[in-house]
Amino acid sequence: MDWHTLLTRERLGKASHSTAELGRSPFHKDHDRIIFSGAFRRLGRKTQVHPVSSNDHIHTRLTHSLEVSCVGRSLGMRVAEMLRDDLPDWCSPSDLGVIVQSACLAHDIGNPPFGHSGEDAIRHWFQQAARRGWLDDMTDEQRGDFLNFEGNAQGFRVLTQLEYHQFDGGTRLTYATLGTYLKYPWTARHAEALGYKKHKFGCYQSELPLLEQIAQRLGLPLIEEQRWARHPLVYLMEAADDICYGLIDLEDGLEMELLAYAEVEALLLDLVGDDLPETYRQLGPQDSRRRKLAILRGKAIEHLTNAAARAFVAQHTALLTGTLQGDLVEHMHGPAKQCVQRAKSIAREKIFQDKRKTLHEIGAYTTLEILLNAFCGASLEQHGGRSPSFKNRRILDLLGNNAPRVDASLYEAFMRVIDFIAGMTDSYATEMAREMTGRSSPT
Repeated sequence: MDWHTLLTRERLGKASHSTAELGRSPFHKDHDRIIFSGAFRRLGRKTQVHPVSSNDHIHTRLTHSLEVSCVGRSLGMRVAEMLRDDLPDWCSPSDLGVIVQSACLAHDIGNPPFGHSGEDAIRHWFQQAARRGWLDDMTDEQRGDFLNFEGNAQGFRVLTQLEYHQFDGGTRLTYATLGTYLKYPWTARHAEALGYKKHKFGCYQSELPLLEQIAQRLGLPLIEEQRWARHPLVYLMEAADDICYGLIDLEDGLEMELLAYAEVEALLLDLVGDDLPETYRQLGPQDSRRRKLAILRGKAIEHLTNAAARAFVAQHTALLTGTLQGDLVEHMHGPAKQCVQRAKSIAREKIFQDKRKTLHEIGAYTTLEILLNAFCGASLEQHGGRSPSFKNRRILDLLGNNAPRVDASLYEAFMRVIDFIAGMTDSYATEMAREMTGRSSPT
């Protein structure tokens, strides 16, 4: 791979060539299109780890995405400064920074309501539906899209099909930004076989022609059928997510009183060592732990960002040949790598087992089962030109523009249902499921 091709300013869709405006490059336009999209706005009412309404200080998908984008921008700019001689003359550090920033903004844009439990609930429902014969009219590869439902693949569909120019390029982002977004540039046929991360893939069969087009324009090497090497900048987006996910989970754990402040403080102090901000040294017993942690977290993120940028440059050759093993965190220097890994370990042991979170996850299965039974059931009854019952006609009316055409294949029909349900916020999904079962809203 080479940077001149990887950083192309061409766009997906009819408007293939993007011109710069005063103060706004084509990549800045990508950033703005994502920010102003409805799918991005709805992340404000979607679960990150803990239930949205549990505490006003707890992160949502929106605040998490914004924070990841800030770290991603810093990573992109630092790497561009360090690799300036390898990049095209026209590419400034701010260009590279905003490409990574935009991909970070969009990295969770396809996640359904209720976080990762929502993803698993959708997979579980389709496994049950397959046993009932509801997926029999599909190919094995089409069934795989539903049985392995994945927010990353749904996000790719949102960006390239659903937002703005529907089924005509979607947000029409630059190929460089789309490549940086594509964390898993392969289809569901590789979701289990690779053993990379269970269920992880980045493209449904419906968007495979678009993935092929993007890979060709960016010069991503084809590894095997329906699987390409990652764009090097994906590793920066992924590192930004890992850094924020690790540290912010701990911050949320403190807010939920699941962790002790001393435990989190010790982890961050081990990373920053003597490089403590003067403002932190001046804090007294009257200062809140929230303020103390905010100052210490800022310095920790600086150390982790520097370590990730250095790792990227050190692995530059492997990144361009598509041969780097593992993620960027695995190639960071000892203290930084240990900090991120330890933070994730603490989160798994002490945060993800919280009873409130468990109850929320169980509720997600019930809510999504009600919605999928209704909308997929109605779509199935309409399939093949059959006339649905009055109830199912009314259910399909609720889909509005998402309603599948009468002549649509069952794969296309179910995909439109997923577009509708995955785009819901937690509260909207809960309220619709409640009303469908005849229960009124609580007063």
